[in-house]
Amino acid sequence: MKAFVFPGQGAQFVGMGKELYDNNPVAKELFEKANDILGYRITDIMFDGTDEELKQTKVTQPAVFLHSVITALCATPSDNPETDKPSMVAGHSLGEFSALVVAGALSFEDGLRLVYARAMAMQKACEKAPSTMAAIIGMADEKVEEICAQVNREGHVVVCANYNNPGQLVISGDIEAINEACALLKEAGAKRALPLKVGGAFHSPLMQPAKDELQKAIEQTEIHAPLWPVYQNVDGRPHTDPADIKQNLIAQLTSPVRWTQCVQNMIADGADDFTECGPGKALQGMIVKINREVSVHGV
Repeated sequence: MKAFVFPGQGAQFVGMGKELYDNNPVAKELFEKANDILGYRITDIMFDGTDEELKQTKVTQPAVFLHSVITALCATPSDNPETDKPSMVAGHSLGEFSALVVAGALSFEDGLRLVYARAMAMQKACEKAPSTMAAIIGMADEKVEEICAQVNREGHVVVCANYNNPGQLVISGDIEAINEACALLKEAGAKRALPLKVGGAFHSPLMQPAKDELQKAIEQTEIHAPLWPVYQNVDGRPHTDPADIKQNLIAQLTSPVRWTQCVQNMIADGADDFTECGPGKALQGMIVKINREVSVHGV
């Protein structure tokens, strides 16, 4: 069974989508529609901007979303279009919105508006509370959780934010708590505890202001039953009920991304062929580390 997966923030690169825009009229139309919806030419930044311009959360998130969705919608079909369709979809963090659009649960226009609202809300939350994230390599999930719980105290926050694959977690929190946790994790035997160059503590309680802001936008957006089950980040399980999908999208901003669980559950439900739609190869690498028996490739 085929599964489509969609990357999140961090997969972006200057030049992303330009070949699609230049060579596919459907892609060009969708990119121009996005420029109109956003009120500025995001394609100029995607195709010819600087790394610094593209790294801004308010630009990165819609850019990765657009590249991912348009790549999936414009992928070259085979002689039998039915064989090109997935049986299930999932996205990592931001990528969950891409998955919902490709699965027909969200319209392209509504998906883009929600992603832009999410990006702006997260950027504001980042500016309000200086915070960051760090990748922890080579330590059991339970031990990372235990050390984060030790560091958490009044006035300080550090939590597990991304369960990417066994032995690779990302923690998220205020800068002092992240530094303390990294030192303790190294002492406890982590191979690496590497601070990431991100704008804030995504998927942590520090994103509560962004969650409050985005909740209103999600509640006002029509979500349909998807064509295929969407394995959502908050619990790693398949969802098809629009009400459940909405609640999980709202919860996602302050909840961890349970990517390992998403992939494991997709495989348990029959997925043996994963296609990453969008920029980069990060998810392909994670999936191989979760299960080396499945087929993994990108578009």
